[in-house]
Amino acid sequence: MKFYMTPGSCSTGIHILLEELDKAFEAYIVNLPAGDHFKPDYVAINPKSTIPTLVRDDGSSLTEVQAIAYWLGRAHPRARLLPEDVEGETRVIETLAFVVGTVHGQGFARIFATPTFTRNEADHEAVRAFGRELVEKCFGVLNDQLGVKDYVAGAFSIADPILFYVEFWADKTKIPLPANLQAHYKRMLARPAVQRVLREEGYNLASLGASA
Repeated sequence: MKFYMTPGSCSTGIHILLEELDKAFEAYIVNLPAGDHFKPDYVAINPKSTIPTLVRDDGSSLTEVQAIAYWLGRAHPRARLLPEDVEGETRVIETLAFVVGTVHGQGFARIFATPTFTRNEADHEAVRAFGRELVEKCFGVLNDQLGVKDYVAGAFSIADPILFYVEFWADKTKIPLPANLQAHYKRMLARPAVQRVLREEGYNLASLGASA
C-alpha cells in the first residue's frame, strides 16, 4: 500500500493504525504549504486534494480519516480494532465523526487555517478564539464520554489514534486537556507504535505530554 501523509496532521492517526497493524506500506510526504496536494500527480489519486490518502493493494484510493480508519479495522478483524457488538461499533463511529468533523473541522481548523473562515484579517483573532473555545467545549464532552475507561471502546480501537491526534494538537498549542483525556493521551504516548510514529514524523518524545 501507499500512504500519503503530512507529519503532525490528522494523517498521524492513520499512521499509528498502520503501525499498530504492522502493515507494510510506502510513505509519501505531502507538503501542504508547498501545494503538493494540488499537483497533478496527487490530484490523479485524490481529486479532493486532501490528506491522508491510502492507495490499497488493488490500486484503489481511499480518502477521509474516518473511512480509512474504519476500513483498516474491518479489513483486519484479527487485530480487534473494532468492537464486535453493534452498539460498540456505532459508538466508535460516533467518536470518529465528532473528532474529525467538529473538534478538527470546526475547532482546530479555525486555529490552524483561520483565513478559510474569514478573509478579513481584523476578524482573525476572534475566529481563533472561537475555535479554541469550541475545542475546549468538545474536550469536555469527550472527557465525560471516556470516563475512567482506558480507551474509547474500553479496549484499544480505531477511535483512539484519531482522538490522539487532536490531543496531540492540544499539547502543541497549549490547550489544556481534562483529566480523563490527559490520562488517555499519556497512555497513548506510552504505546510503542505511537512512539515509533512520532519519531518517524520528526517529533521529540521528551517534549510531549509534559502536562499529562
